[in-house]
Amino acid sequence: MKKPRLMTPGPAPVPEDVLLEMARPVIHHRSAEAKQVITACVAGLKEVFQTQNDVLILTSSGTGAMEAAVVNVVPRGRKAIVLNAGWFAQRWLKICQAFGIEAISVDFEWGQPVDPARVENALAQHPDAVAVYGTLSETSTGTGHPVEAIGRIVARTDAVLAIDGISGIGAMECRTDAWGIDLLAVGSQKALMLPPGLAFLAVSPKAWAKIDACDAPAFYFNLKAARKKMAEFDTPFTPAHTLLLGLKVALDRIRAEGIEAVWERHRRMSEACQAGIQALGLELFSARPAEGLTAFRVPEGLKDSDIRGRLAERFGITTIGGQDKLKGQIVRVGHMGYFDELDVVAGLAALELVLAELGHEVEPGRAVTAAQQVLMGQHAALSETR
Repeated sequence: MKKPRLMTPGPAPVPEDVLLEMARPVIHHRSAEAKQVITACVAGLKEVFQTQNDVLILTSSGTGAMEAAVVNVVPRGRKAIVLNAGWFAQRWLKICQAFGIEAISVDFEWGQPVDPARVENALAQHPDAVAVYGTLSETSTGTGHPVEAIGRIVARTDAVLAIDGISGIGAMECRTDAWGIDLLAVGSQKALMLPPGLAFLAVSPKAWAKIDACDAPAFYFNLKAARKKMAEFDTPFTPAHTLLLGLKVALDRIRAEGIEAVWERHRRMSEACQAGIQALGLELFSARPAEGLTAFRVPEGLKDSDIRGRLAERFGITTIGGQDKLKGQIVRVGHMGYFDELDVVAGLAALELVLAELGHEVEPGRAVTAAQQVLMGQHAALSETR
């Protein structure tokens, strides 16, 4: 018997109480109960996002929120700056190009964080840029980017800052208002602990000014229409309200733990996982690892498909490999949302066994010990501060 263990950077595991809530009989999406659920979800999302700005709910994947943050903001023929540092950062570029927007691509090596100085230089060279598009956690490389520093730079200009927070929100620190994020795009299937199907967009007053001035070629993702209905805690089109029922329960979990504690839990798990990976002689791919996932290079002589396949076959653990130019070169292990420290330790133990079976030299218990040492040290530090 194998217990399924979903350790991908999305979709992520969904708690049992969230699943049970979504199994309730379907309610009508225009009922008073449905509006009460939306009201509660918006309040919870604002707390998680650390914002007082408007939060809109879309029925789509996170990419829908990204598209909405482009097509409603930058008119066709105008200019946007894209901080291109990975497969999902490239999505901003492709969306801009699809809508006839002149996309200025500031390219960074995959696995390296965005350099804020280059953002400042790009804005100086292109003062007519309407928006800057970046990423909090680049899922394809496991890299976290310095959004706070980028936000300070963009805030000094007329441009708005749009951030893909799809795999970062709920897993790593993000303070939307304090960091100057004008548009924050988020998806449901990552650290918010839901299945795919919902997207969220936090919108600042600065961004609304751009949106109001833009004649957007949008219908389903029209943010002006979404704002009008959200004033009534409703949506312009049929929402995935069964998912919203689950979202309310998931947000209650996050609020009970406290968002600061949630960030700290993910930091502990991330550092423990990184220590375990390195103890096995494996190389981390990212120079600035994100908290929600860990990416490591495939050791010489092995294939990523062999490692991931054996993890699935022996232990029911689903991981994921690299994308695009990283295909076959890295393995990505998710630990976001409904995860605790023991999940990470168990995953590392399974990795030890699998690597040994594949002929990679492994000292039994080395990864587990390294992770435990990190966790024990962090626990002691936490105890001293209480």
